[in-house]
Amino acid sequence: MEQMRFKYPLGMLCRVLEVSASGFHARRSRAPSRRAQQEPRLEIEIRAAHQRTRQTYGPQRELAAHGVRIGVHRIKRLRRKLGLCCKQRRRFKATTDSRHRLPVAENLLGQSFEAPSPSQTWLSDMTYIPTEEGWLYLVGQKDLCTRKIVGYAMGERMMRNLVIASLRRAVEATRPPAGLVHHSDRGSQYCSWEYRQMLEALGMKASMSGTGNCYDNAPMESFWETLKTELVFHRRFATRQQAVIHSVLNNCA
Repeated sequence: MEQMRFKYPLGMLCRVLEVSASGFHARRSRAPSRRAQQEPRLEIEIRAAHQRTRQTYGPQRELAAHGVRIGVHRIKRLRRKLGLCCKQRRRFKATTDSRHRLPVAENLLGQSFEAPSPSQTWLSDMTYIPTEEGWLYLVGQKDLCTRKIVGYAMGERMMRNLVIASLRRAVEATRPPAGLVHHSDRGSQYCSWEYRQMLEALGMKASMSGTGNCYDNAPMESFWETLKTELVFHRRFATRQQAVIHSVLNNCA
């Protein structure tokens, strides 16, 4: 109505909108409500939280951690007003080649992802990070009890040497006892003779997921999703080395 009054007579607007002229003038002279006065500060807080979360998550928990109490519906409304949205780019690249005739181990976990103590069960998997030079492959070894990555390796080729390097780094860091269950997918890198020989020499029991069943290694898949959402999807890397430095500095592996 404030904008239309310059085009139409005030009396006409009041009749059409069914409001009184005195009510209109009272509204113009009334101070903004307490809620309205909060909006500029909340917009600043929401913009800051959006940047702190790398533009990847809704900022409700981030705001609460900084002492800002605000409802989720109000956050959504203000984010729409500010034009803020999460950036989650997803690009698919297969990292598993199970079309081979190498020996495959039995699934010893059966989707039971619990371990009472560290160095009892490790999960391993391979993922990728896109760069302008090409793919950077990342292999991780995750302790099922502590949920920590105990070993990793990065390289430009998806070879068995990469998974061997990640396992060697995990063993050097934790010195696990014999009998550890090592679970992975059925990729040729994990089924290779060299890798199986290394597991046997370390006294580890090999376990492998079913064909094409990502749920058989769900905790590792979940970790990759979190890592990429927070550190990869919103970034563009010019070189593989840039991605390596960024990943290590942010403790992503």
